[in-house]
Amino acid sequence: MVHLIVELSKYALIILFSVYTYECFSVFRNISERKQEKKFKRQARILYAIHFTAYVVIFAVTEDAYTFIFYLAQIILLVVVRNVYKLCYPKASRLLVNNMCMLMIIGFIILTRLNFGHAIKQFAIAAVSCVISLVIPVMIRRMGFFRNLTWIYAAIGIVGLGIVCIAGSTSYGAKISFTIAGITVQPSEFIKILFVFFVAAMYHKSTEFRQVVITTLIAALHVLILVLSRDLGGALIFFVAYMAMLYVATRKPLYFAGGLLAGSVAAVIAYKLFNHVRVRVVAWKTPLKVIDKEGYQICQSLFAIGTGGFFGLGLYQGMPNKIPVVEQDFIFAAISEELGGMFALCLILVCVSCFLMFLNIAMQLKDSFYKLVALGLGTIYGFQVFLTIGGVTKFIPSTGVTLPLVSYGGSSMLSTLIIFGIIQGLYILREDEGVSHNEKGEYKPAKKKAKSGFETEVRDLS
Repeated sequence: MVHLIVELSKYALIILFSVYTYECFSVFRNISERKQEKKFKRQARILYAIHFTAYVVIFAVTEDAYTFIFYLAQIILLVVVRNVYKLCYPKASRLLVNNMCMLMIIGFIILTRLNFGHAIKQFAIAAVSCVISLVIPVMIRRMGFFRNLTWIYAAIGIVGLGIVCIAGSTSYGAKISFTIAGITVQPSEFIKILFVFFVAAMYHKSTEFRQVVITTLIAALHVLILVLSRDLGGALIFFVAYMAMLYVATRKPLYFAGGLLAGSVAAVIAYKLFNHVRVRVVAWKTPLKVIDKEGYQICQSLFAIGTGGFFGLGLYQGMPNKIPVVEQDFIFAAISEELGGMFALCLILVCVSCFLMFLNIAMQLKDSFYKLVALGLGTIYGFQVFLTIGGVTKFIPSTGVTLPLVSYGGSSMLSTLIIFGIIQGLYILREDEGVSHNEKGEYKPAKKKAKSGFETEVRDLS
């Protein structure tokens, strides 16, 4: 009976998630507000259906009553988060709220299957992080002084990264974290947000050559400290975010080309200097030749993805725990093995729909500071997804970054929810017609009645 439940569930999950993913992109069509509302409600029902189906399988296999209690706790969190957004932020993007919840429950599902203890910790961190993120949209709306803290962002970022580089704990060859009172913190997850605010504030003031040079030097210092810490993934994320913001702010392809050239030279130098980097490149190029050492992790990942095929083996039917650090860097491989390649593809598309919304918001904002903030945060999110999935599938060398909202990791969970909260705040700002701001940077909506968030969401991407 249990085997039948597992077998049927994997097809049900794929069908439900495929419909949900279709709705993620169909909401951008030029349709009425009423149809938009129906689509968002349908997404919510599918979200709860996927969650319920997966935990029915988990309970049937484990027969552990604690998994049922854990499921109920997650339902409470989802209901609270969705209703707080609905009541307190009626203009918030419903698509981003649904996607945020969907990515979190996929993470809870796969972590419950992999390590129940880690799943409980992740849920506790997610609950606290959601509370923090829910106050961010109103902060973005009311605190216009964020654009005036330019050098505070830079100072905190450089000092924070420097402390980790000197005194941080080494994990898989890179210094990325330190422990305080038993809690492990990865500062780069939060400093990347401050980094975006720094660059946005600098280019909001001026895009003259002198300003570009100063900003580039400070940005390069951030990246250099990360390289010295051997945090290859973090360095790449900072670099790509800066290049995107530089090009949009200045509109000068020469700056962009020069940055790419400098980045390429720096990558070659890092390869020559650091054995940590060479090991990852070797594991990427010929993993089967070094399967007993450097290539073991990526080989196990590829075996898992290949074994899962299109439809997956079903929850608890695979062997994802054979992949080292599967809960963090390689969780996408575990999802592919047991939930299937089609489910994993839908997961990628949901992340893409989030990325498109981030860029859409950036394009529509008129204020250059907030435009660059939205662009930078969107680039960070999209590129982090690319690095994670690219490393797992051997498309690029593994960089050791997590899949946002899905992988196990408290710092990653909190920083990503903060990013979503900031983006929601910017989306709400954009929803106000005739928005203006005073010399303090505080936004004042016009008296004219604003259009519905549904209409704007359709208009901008139609």
